[in-house]
Amino acid sequence: MENLTMQSSSLERLSFENFRAEVLQDYRIACLSREAGLLGRKEVLTGKAKFGIFGDGKELAQVAMAKFFQPGDFRSGYYRDQTFAFATELATVEQFFAQLYADPDLSHDPFSAGRQMVSHFATPFVNENGDWLPLAERKNITADIAPTAGQMPRGLGLAFASKSFRNIPALKQFSDLSNNGNEVCFVTIGDASTSEGHFWESINAAGVLQVPMAVFVWDDGYGISVPKKYQTTKGSISEALKGFQKEDDTNGFNIYKVKGWDYAGMCEAFEEGIRLARETHTPALFHVEEITQPQGHSTSGSHERYKTAERLSWEREWDCLKKMREWILSNVLAEEEELDDIEAEAKNSVRQSRLKAWEAYLLPIKQQVTKAVELMNDVASKDAASANSINALVKELQSIREPLRRDVMRVLSAALNTVANRDTAYWLNDFYNDLLKEAKELYNSHLYNEGSKSTLKIPETKVQYAADAPTMNGFEVLNRYFDKLFAANPKVLAFGEDLGFIGDVNQGFSGLQAKHGEDRIFDTGIRELTIMGQGIGLAMRGLRPIAEIQYLDYLLYGLEPLSDDAATLHYRTKGQQSCPIIVRTRGHRLEGIWHSGSPMGMVINSLRGMWVCVPRNMVQAAGLYNTLLQGNDPAIVIECLNGYRLKEKLPSNLLDFTVPLGTPEIVKEGSDVTVVTYGSTLRVVMEAAQLLEKRNIHCEVVDVQTLLPFDIHLKILDSLKKTNRIVFIDEDVPGGATAYMFQQVMEVQGGYRYLDVAPRTISAKAHRPPYGSDGDYFSKPNAEEIEAVVKQMMAE
Repeated sequence: MENLTMQSSSLERLSFENFRAEVLQDYRIACLSREAGLLGRKEVLTGKAKFGIFGDGKELAQVAMAKFFQPGDFRSGYYRDQTFAFATELATVEQFFAQLYADPDLSHDPFSAGRQMVSHFATPFVNENGDWLPLAERKNITADIAPTAGQMPRGLGLAFASKSFRNIPALKQFSDLSNNGNEVCFVTIGDASTSEGHFWESINAAGVLQVPMAVFVWDDGYGISVPKKYQTTKGSISEALKGFQKEDDTNGFNIYKVKGWDYAGMCEAFEEGIRLARETHTPALFHVEEITQPQGHSTSGSHERYKTAERLSWEREWDCLKKMREWILSNVLAEEEELDDIEAEAKNSVRQSRLKAWEAYLLPIKQQVTKAVELMNDVASKDAASANSINALVKELQSIREPLRRDVMRVLSAALNTVANRDTAYWLNDFYNDLLKEAKELYNSHLYNEGSKSTLKIPETKVQYAADAPTMNGFEVLNRYFDKLFAANPKVLAFGEDLGFIGDVNQGFSGLQAKHGEDRIFDTGIRELTIMGQGIGLAMRGLRPIAEIQYLDYLLYGLEPLSDDAATLHYRTKGQQSCPIIVRTRGHRLEGIWHSGSPMGMVINSLRGMWVCVPRNMVQAAGLYNTLLQGNDPAIVIECLNGYRLKEKLPSNLLDFTVPLGTPEIVKEGSDVTVVTYGSTLRVVMEAAQLLEKRNIHCEVVDVQTLLPFDIHLKILDSLKKTNRIVFIDEDVPGGATAYMFQQVMEVQGGYRYLDVAPRTISAKAHRPPYGSDGDYFSKPNAEEIEAVVKQMMAE
């Protein structure tokens, strides 16, 4: 009995010691993070860094949250989560400072290689070959974005992926990507940003879908200087969301209210909410109130300008570090001296990490300066005429205490412009060019995949037709294609408004939901923003979503997450994360202001980082889908709205043929004028070409097929060399995609050298088309207009 009593006592003591050690470690991390924020602010104010937003005041909530973040989980957060990153050991303080300094070395800033602001974290999702890493075994952070509430749609998609992995039998085999859908997506957001439409649409969708999304709202009472009474109904997001509270036999959220200084209370609430999200896929919202913000919103101003003396006094009293220290002492978990030591150790550790990060950042620049000075001195010794000027530049460069790469480039450029005898500057010029190449890799690489998963490296496989190939409507070709695709590739999912039960408004998916399952082909609400978010999250987790926007006009609702998130992801992680979402939509010619859209200039200029495919028919669309599904790049495919009932032959190699990106096709050869177009306009151009043929004017009609990428093999230039005349035609507004194509051929390809007459663009009118067939005819290019312009060109 005595032995059992002693053993029980030892176990209790061990349990207490473990608990005590865990609490003190959390306090240590919180102190470390606070010091990192304080010193980070100083680095900005002294000019070593450009700008900073820090997570001070949120330390306690984030160490509590981190306790329940397991391998396989994902975080979709915002720019104040430094403590969480430290607590999960996904970031070090030294890496934090490297990002603050915009260090472009990926080994120093492993999150973005200096491409993103401080506290924009990320973990690798793909290896150097573009293959997905075993995400189910890793703690995962999706690359943060700064647009307020922009993390919400993606967070919905990441959580929805867990539901897909749990409910779709064909996905069970991918245990490296998911452990039966047990993963939770942690989404963090500032209270003021809950006013954004992104937040409300994502919350509504998560409540409807019942996905394991845990939303943490950091409520410090302000949105920069604006108090929350001006932000939120009832001044409380949890009160405003009471109708979303899940009850028996309903969907909705589990909603919790906690205090940002209450360590024990937060741990208890987080444990319950996250457990339920993991087990039952019930989303949770944690409204973390009474958080302070000791340094104000950012380094651009002081919060003393808008907070009252009473508020500032309250914040000092209820600072979470102060309250945690009091709680530790009152529960006899440590003595004051031990806490003093932890705080002193944190300050010293942060100073050392800052110094290491700064020295590592400066070292390669100082090496550049040393070599530049050496080479310029060499030139000055050999070129007496320019020696004084070059010596002055050397002195200027050496006088900069903390030089930037741009300082080196500027001085080298000035030196090269000063040299009287260019032969003496050979090595200097060579060094300058080497630095330009290095800078391109550091700052301008990885907009798209560059390795084996680059869509541009997918080889072309020609379409084949059997001798007795049936002719059918274009939508039937697509329907056959999608049927075969879903049978062959279990990772493909398709969803959108009216896509599931009725098979989309143009019947491309008709009957396929019943055949392949409601979890793979399904309807969504009218919520384009979060349809894109679902697609982004699914793609980030290794699946191949086809996310539909019903009409191209509606893309505006979903454009922000595509532009700010999907299109920039590969670039801002320097290739460590990919998002191979395919956005399927339809557009161009129809009738009416909101169903005739062709805003291609908007699309190509806001979606750099995505491919933009504009097939002229549904066979070409199928070939482009095949190509895209073999790469890791995101893309949008815009099918011709008025082409679904045009007759096409059914290919015999539906799943195998590929249409290469960036490769125009000459659909009609000619010798007099090159006509460049795409999509639905091509059929109008062909009508005009037939009219011109009768007048002995022979048009060479070129279908660009993709706007991004655009004619990478210069096929249009080859055509222009033959005809010496060119016209660009589409349905966008004046100065839209026609201007883009014009610039690509005239400037990038150097087409101006081969012109006999001025090039032309023919576009739609600046206004949207009025309703009716006459509205269409007089608002968008028609065959007679094209004929008249080409005849004028031939007469010049």
